[in-house]
Amino acid sequence: MTHPTLHPPAPGDAAIPGTAGYGAHAAALAAQYESIRFADVHAALLHLYPTAPSRVLDIGAGSGRDAAALACAGHRVVADEPTAALRQEGQRIHAGVPIEWVDDHLPALAGLRASGRRFDLILLTAVWMHLDASERTAALPHVAELMAPGALLAISLRHGPIPTGRRMFDVSAEETIALAAQHGLALVHHGGRDDAQGRADVQWSVLALRKP
Repeated sequence: MTHPTLHPPAPGDAAIPGTAGYGAHAAALAAQYESIRFADVHAALLHLYPTAPSRVLDIGAGSGRDAAALACAGHRVVADEPTAALRQEGQRIHAGVPIEWVDDHLPALAGLRASGRRFDLILLTAVWMHLDASERTAALPHVAELMAPGALLAISLRHGPIPTGRRMFDVSAEETIALAAQHGLALVHHGGRDDAQGRADVQWSVLALRKP
């Protein structure tokens, strides 16, 4: 496994796994995320997403691009973003959209779990590779706990060089599928896509897992 490139957290970054480098550049990152369409990022899985109004959790919601698209489609969306500056950008950009913003973080997701809520669709978009192996092992059962019966978990995994100032790890689709299976989640889609930002050296695995 490749070890992450680690740098001292920039001002504004919280000491939370995976958030290094995001707080100090929140405005630029939010603009970058918002320049990419939800439909393009999630094209391979859209046919699996619920069409009737459903309960959705976007973990690591970033600028709220995906949360906003799903809220505008009639879903009840909780956007969980642990980086305060990025969460504030999302709240500003999507101020008119009925999104519930929360501050919780992997691997524990303690606040969401304590709430007793269950969701029909959970997104982990460009998030999972920010956790190391032990954090992923700890996080998956907590994510599964938040899934209602029949719920879908959508995960995208980044493969490519680690950007300066970010905490990332190599994580394979096969490892993720096997870990999910240990907690009763069945694979319903395994595919890949090119990078939405056009980076030739970055590829993505796209997984969808269903809770019985």
